[in-house]
Amino acid sequence: MSVESAHESVTEPVSADRFARESLAVLNSLTESARADVRAAAALIADCVREDGVVHAFGTGHSQALVLELAGRAGGLVPTNRLSMADLVLYGGDHPGALDDPLLERQPGIAARLYELAAPRPQDLFVVVSNSGVNNVVVEMALHAKEHGHRLLAITSLGHTRSVPAAHPSGKKLADLADVVLDNAAPRGDALLELPGGGSVCALSTLTGVLLVQMTVAETAAQLLASGDRPPVYVSANVPGGFESNLELEKRYAGRIRRTAS
Repeated sequence: MSVESAHESVTEPVSADRFARESLAVLNSLTESARADVRAAAALIADCVREDGVVHAFGTGHSQALVLELAGRAGGLVPTNRLSMADLVLYGGDHPGALDDPLLERQPGIAARLYELAAPRPQDLFVVVSNSGVNNVVVEMALHAKEHGHRLLAITSLGHTRSVPAAHPSGKKLADLADVVLDNAAPRGDALLELPGGGSVCALSTLTGVLLVQMTVAETAAQLLASGDRPPVYVSANVPGGFESNLELEKRYAGRIRRTAS
């Protein structure tokens, strides 16, 4: 069941049951429609791991939830690095008050600074997450990554991005720049359930984005195992020996991945 068909029926009242049913229908559809793109996305990540690369993940706003899903979590890949606006303060020396600016992500040059602070290597992969795919800093990060020869994976809503104009001076959107695009199937504006009299409620992109990320991680592990490579995967730090095991795995990527309190 597509988001579009779900939206056709607006007579049913908004409810928890309706959201669960309609969101699960989208998730079930996505497991089929995204298979080829997930395999392609996993191939990018598996190649990066084999080449001793690091996966740099970036997003702003609620897209940071998917960055956290990919970078540095139990059951996930070790060579992953979270890029964040907070890096300007933590590593770039900016005053903490700079993060109070709600329009910071629209300022030119921010992505270039974040890229420089991360100091990526040529074999590193970039994963950029944005539901709309048009925010200035998101497009700038994608442009910067491609200009420096990195492969780029985008997680975005093609339904949304195709329905709005480009905002970046280049005229580009995130999906235009990516080597592989994972479409999260979220509707324009993200909210799934239409309200009587206009407007919608209940965002979808985090649910579908998590599904895509974890499908891709699973497929990456499968591809690495198929080529005789053991996936470098985190163990929960809350099981005996987990913390120590993770520290040992991280030594290979010392100075290239950041693990700060969050």
